[in-house]
Amino acid sequence: MKNAVKTKFSIKDLEGLSGIKAHTIRIWEKRYGLLEPLRTDTNIRTYALSDLQKLLNVVFLTEHKYKISKIARHSTKEIAALVASLISDSDESSENHAINSFKIAMMNFDQNLFHKTYNALNETKPFVKIFYEVFIPLLHEIGLLWQTDTINPSHEHFIFNLIKHKILINIEKTQINVPPLKEKTFALFLPENEIHELGLLFLNYELVSHGYKVIYLGQSIMLSNLKYLSVNHPNLSFASYFTVNPLESEIPQYFEEFNAVFENQKLDLYVLGAMTSKIDETKVPSNIHIMLSIREFVNVIKQSTPSYA
Repeated sequence: MKNAVKTKFSIKDLEGLSGIKAHTIRIWEKRYGLLEPLRTDTNIRTYALSDLQKLLNVVFLTEHKYKISKIARHSTKEIAALVASLISDSDESSENHAINSFKIAMMNFDQNLFHKTYNALNETKPFVKIFYEVFIPLLHEIGLLWQTDTINPSHEHFIFNLIKHKILINIEKTQINVPPLKEKTFALFLPENEIHELGLLFLNYELVSHGYKVIYLGQSIMLSNLKYLSVNHPNLSFASYFTVNPLESEIPQYFEEFNAVFENQKLDLYVLGAMTSKIDETKVPSNIHIMLSIREFVNVIKQSTPSYA
């Protein structure tokens, strides 16, 4: 199966990747000569990777109060240099620029650009900040790009696997440096047919960072397979991510089946993910805890967490 690097972009692609409306892009082209697209035989605009990179830099400058008329007077190299100068003076700027760099890396399956961007961030930010301040906004944007057909599954899998690798590396580092001193153990799993794993992996990292023992089970786990864990781990809680499964109509029954597995021992289950917005918390069992974000979950577990230097 051929999986070529994408070198030509439509104006719809540029709109999705930059957040700038196609109408505005056309105006910038006509009025300022900002981009110079090629045209097909049927007069449809096509853009090169260099056009996308330039547009992302221009957007970066407009977000920092530069007027488009002033930006357009500069060459492509001068625009890139101006962006680099702003980044060196501002942590916030580096986050916005990093997200754009990660998107370009994704579109072109450029692993080196991903690592270069990540390593530059990691010089000034700990991993946890990179995840919250860069990866989470990036993943949100990728979700929007998916919905508008700007990217395909190969792009999504490529960037997800690179982020997954960074999470795993940091879990391993943390396990070496932070001993599991808390009495409670967390078992992390995804429901059957659920494969969206990044959120659950980051929960693993956060729990290990706060001194908890973690049993990571991963994707598509049947509830019946959880029962054995409670036999050997008396102080056990569970956490799961509902992104697309179970379906909204199946969630109440899922909670009932979870409690039935443990013969109504009322073991705690923390649930995160997109499907939580569709759950009526007033109708769930008392041992089921709906967490609307990773930060909320972390704040809950922090209440009884030891401090580490």
